[in-house]
Amino acid sequence: MNEFGTKKKGFSLGETDKERRNNLIIIILSVLLIAVISVFVSQHNENKKILAALNMEKASIQTELSTMMTNYDSIHTNNEALQSELSGAQTKVKDLLDEVEQVKKVSYDQIAQYRLEVTTMRNIMKNYIIQVDSLNRRNELLMAENVQVKENFAQSETKNQQLEKEKEHLQEKIKEAAQLEATELVAVGINARGKEAESARRAEQIRVSLVLSKNITAPRGNKVIYVRIQKPNQVLLQQSPNDLFQFEDLKIPFSASREVTYEGNALPVNIFWDNKGQEFLPGEYTVDVFADGNNIGTAKFLMKR
Repeated sequence: MNEFGTKKKGFSLGETDKERRNNLIIIILSVLLIAVISVFVSQHNENKKILAALNMEKASIQTELSTMMTNYDSIHTNNEALQSELSGAQTKVKDLLDEVEQVKKVSYDQIAQYRLEVTTMRNIMKNYIIQVDSLNRRNELLMAENVQVKENFAQSETKNQQLEKEKEHLQEKIKEAAQLEATELVAVGINARGKEAESARRAEQIRVSLVLSKNITAPRGNKVIYVRIQKPNQVLLQQSPNDLFQFEDLKIPFSASREVTYEGNALPVNIFWDNKGQEFLPGEYTVDVFADGNNIGTAKFLMKR
C-alpha cells in the first residue's frame, strides 16, 4: 500500500491465467525471433566474408595463371620437341584460366582443386625453365666453342697463307740463286782465219764468248745455251724458222745454240754464228744469252763499215 492507503500494482502478465499464458508465449516467441534474426544477420555477414575471401583467392589464382601464361611466352628454344611440350603446357594453363574466369560462385573444394592444379603447373613450368636454360647454356657454350674453332681456323689459315708466301718467296730465292749467269760476255766479228774483224765487210762469223759462272745450287748436267743476235735494223739473225726454244710461256726463235755439260764450276763457252758468205750490216748488234729458260746475259758490239 502507498501513503494514501491504496494498493500498489506490480508487473502482471494479465488478469487471468489465459491472458498470462498468451502473453508469456508472445514474449518467448519474440525473444526467439530476435535470436533467430541475430543469428541470421551474423551468418549472413560471415557468408559475405567467406565469399569475399573465396573471390580473393580466385583472383589470386587468375593472377598466377596469367603470370604463367606470360612466362611461357618468354620461354623459347630451338629444340622442336621441347618447344612442342612448352606449347602443350601453356595451352593447359590457358584452359584452366578460362575455366576459373567462367566460375561465378566458387566453393572451398573448387579453390582447393584449382590451387593444387596451379601448384602442379608452376612446378612443371619451373622444370621446363631449367631444361631450356640448361639447353641454352649448352648451345651458348657450343657457339662459343664454334667461334673459337673458327678463330683458330682463321688464324691457322692466315698462318698457312703466310707460310705459303714465305715458301714461295724462299723458292723464288732458291730459283734465283740457282740461275746461271753469263759473265765475261763478249761478242765480236771474226774473219775467215778466226781473227777479230771490226769491219762488217771482212767479218764472216760472229763469236759469242762467255763464262758460265760457278754456282753450287744450279742443276748439274747437260744444258743448251741459246743465243739471239739482232742486227742493227732489229732483225733477228736466224738460220731456220723452226729454230725455237722455250722462254717463260712462249717459244721464241734463236740464232745459234750449243749444248754443254755443267758441273757447277765456271765453264767457258764459245758460240758461233756463220753468216754463210753474206755481208754483215754495219752498226750495233745486240746479243742475248739464254739458259734453263732464263736470260742470263746481254751484250752489244759494233761492226764498222
